[in-house]
Amino acid sequence: MYASREDIGYNFGEDSKVGNKPIKPNPNIDGGWAWMIVFSSFLVHILIMGSQMALGILNMEWLEEFNQSRGLTAWVSSLSMGITLIVGPFIGLFITMCGCRKTAIIGGILNALGWILSAYASNVHYLFLTFGVTAGVGSGMVYLPAVVMVGQYFQKRRALAQGLSTTGTGFGAFLMTALLKYLCREFGWRNAMFIQGAISLNLCVCGALMRPLSHKDASEKYVVRSNSEDNQAKDLSHSAETIKSNGVLSEEPDKNQEATNEEVLDSVKHIEIGGKSRSGKNMYGLRILKTVSQLTVTVRKGFGIWHSSYFGAASLFTNRVFVAFIIWALFAYSSFVIPFIHLPEIVKQYNLSSQNNIFPLTSIIAIVHIFGKVILGIISDLPCISTWNVFLTANFTLVTCILTLPLMQTYISLAVICALIGFSSGYFSLMPVVTEDLVGTKHLANAYGIIICANGISALLGPPFAGWIYDITHKYDFSFYICGLLYMVGILFLFIQPYIGKKQPREKSTEEAQV
Repeated sequence: MYASREDIGYNFGEDSKVGNKPIKPNPNIDGGWAWMIVFSSFLVHILIMGSQMALGILNMEWLEEFNQSRGLTAWVSSLSMGITLIVGPFIGLFITMCGCRKTAIIGGILNALGWILSAYASNVHYLFLTFGVTAGVGSGMVYLPAVVMVGQYFQKRRALAQGLSTTGTGFGAFLMTALLKYLCREFGWRNAMFIQGAISLNLCVCGALMRPLSHKDASEKYVVRSNSEDNQAKDLSHSAETIKSNGVLSEEPDKNQEATNEEVLDSVKHIEIGGKSRSGKNMYGLRILKTVSQLTVTVRKGFGIWHSSYFGAASLFTNRVFVAFIIWALFAYSSFVIPFIHLPEIVKQYNLSSQNNIFPLTSIIAIVHIFGKVILGIISDLPCISTWNVFLTANFTLVTCILTLPLMQTYISLAVICALIGFSSGYFSLMPVVTEDLVGTKHLANAYGIIICANGISALLGPPFAGWIYDITHKYDFSFYICGLLYMVGILFLFIQPYIGKKQPREKSTEEAQV
């Protein structure tokens, strides 16, 4: 099913060496500080995604406080969740210019500010700005770096690492729900949001833990992707095709731009040296000029890389499989969210409320979802298993469950389907891995930003679309059927596009499995 690794732009050598010089494995790749990165990402998922899963508690408080319609009030939560994902492509620009650490720290401050300002809300529209936009953008500025950093620090165990870090969403849903219930009961919803804002400042600590890999570390990580000297000629023959098919950006414009930038900085240094005999005031002005020049160089270079990734001749959109991946993402997330919205009503319709109160079906999805992420990550990291095949199998299982759920009318059958939904939806932890296989680690931030942006659009529009279908048909069944069929269309794009584009995610090589 798969093309060769050279076609997809990945090359693996038999020996861990560059030329004839052996390379000592870096202890921070797949170990050491890499596990601190996983821990940091785990906490980010608890504080951001877990908090968003618990917003139903605050939604009830807002309904009682502001006496607005359920639809208008629900937009506060939808905006926060949607904007967190939709801003992904723009957060990629920040990461390119400032790095993951600085972006995450700034995002943590912005997220906390959104929670604190929301405590003083006088109406729902005020919450749109403070909580929906401010806290949402801050969440996005922390969430994307948390995912990207795990991809940078892991090579052999990427799927497992992503699975462990994203389990924070499930744990966070339980912890934050209990915490917000307690805070609202004891202190009121305004003080609860103020306290939650203070807790969210821990996102800055998580960002501080995102220590960037040095150039030496990065080169040692990717030595497993370099062929030996005997294959160098073959690598060159595939380079042009790789650039066209996978959106790998040309380095020549960067080199020309770097040369121009060096000339600017050299001229500033020359002026500074010539001004040593001048007064201290002039020297201070020259230092400011130098700092501004360096900042300008960084911004121009980062924006150039970001712009060429999306709009250049060799942009990410020239990779047909990646484009199919985006189409899939537009339909996928809403199909996962809809059961959480409509299951309580379905349970009530079938007179299963007493059994559901003992062990809610949504809790079954959340609990099994945690195990699904870890288990699918472990399976995907096996040397004989393709991550892409695991990803597609999980998607087919999930869409089958979505389509058959309305047919189940007993608690046991619904519980089984919900367990399968929770387990198969564990493929979310594989999304960064599949994205990295498609575009490479260098473009992971920009590429994954696009993917989560598509997910954000799906999360923002999917539930209202399902509600609109119910208003027309007065049945929940059609919401599942229509959204499930749209989801199936997205999966079929993923399935057939590799055969059309002749470019597919790489399989694991024996050499990679043994590194």
